[in-house]
Amino acid sequence: MMLPRQPDDPRVRPIRLRKVLIASGLDDRTIARLVADGILHRVRYGAYVDASAWRACDDVGRHGLAARAVLQHANTQVVLSHESALGEWDVPIWDQALDEVHVTRVDQRTGRREAGVCQHLGELRPGDWVTHNGVPVTTPTRTAMDCASLLDVEHGVVIVGDLLHRKLTSTEDLVACAEFMERWPGSLKHRIVLTVADGRCESVGEHRTLHLCWQQRLPMPIPQYKIRDPETGEVVAIVDFAWPELGLFLEFDGKIKYQKLLKPGESPTDVVLREKRREELVCRLTGWRCIRIVWADLYHPERTAAAIRAMFRQQATAV
Repeated sequence: MMLPRQPDDPRVRPIRLRKVLIASGLDDRTIARLVADGILHRVRYGAYVDASAWRACDDVGRHGLAARAVLQHANTQVVLSHESALGEWDVPIWDQALDEVHVTRVDQRTGRREAGVCQHLGELRPGDWVTHNGVPVTTPTRTAMDCASLLDVEHGVVIVGDLLHRKLTSTEDLVACAEFMERWPGSLKHRIVLTVADGRCESVGEHRTLHLCWQQRLPMPIPQYKIRDPETGEVVAIVDFAWPELGLFLEFDGKIKYQKLLKPGESPTDVVLREKRREELVCRLTGWRCIRIVWADLYHPERTAAAIRAMFRQQATAV
């Protein structure tokens, strides 16, 4: 189970409401001066946090602080949900504005919409939310299906795939949640997301690559394919994706991947050279060819898919 964050983590630093600061002996002029001096930061109207914590956070962490301020101001019981629950479960967030805090009301009543806050009215069962990192938040399973309803299929695939990879949910739990939500707005995407998402993928880039293959109607590859020495049966390499019947494998080259592969005392060049030797070994043992794509290729799916299809044809001709 995923452990909660420590109290000194800047992402969970306490929110101080104006009324509490006033009660402690400060006045509005003093509060304004503390903000101007960089001691406090105003997260939203009437809510403040230590400025050092705000500076230490990235955009996702700052959204989490804003979400805590919304919870503090709420006049009814709400839980963080949808995109605002992603950061609490450390799901990678990409190409998302995070300009609204998403909450779901426990009482299922219509809420007052205000700037920067989106209240959802979907039914919350007792098992759909927990207290995590000190705040009420939808479970990984419910978060995944809420986001699959709200966002496009590609984001849904990444979110579901990441939570499956880290074993924070299961296919069975996701299917059961989807059945519960089957008549909700956006639920028609659930079936597609659950069909495409694969917990074997290890990064956002890999999840997006899998989505690209589905979207462009390419043959679906096998993620994290093990390459064995034909003589000893020993696993000598694991490639990101493979089409064994087509004699091709694909590697997604992302910055995070190379940082992860970096060993003590190594330079990025050392990693690239080692990856090149690994590719040559796989090609020599299998007779396959390698396709490499990068993050930018994912923003041009038609062009990238055409290049992959060309490799399919070349390999078929070569064989």
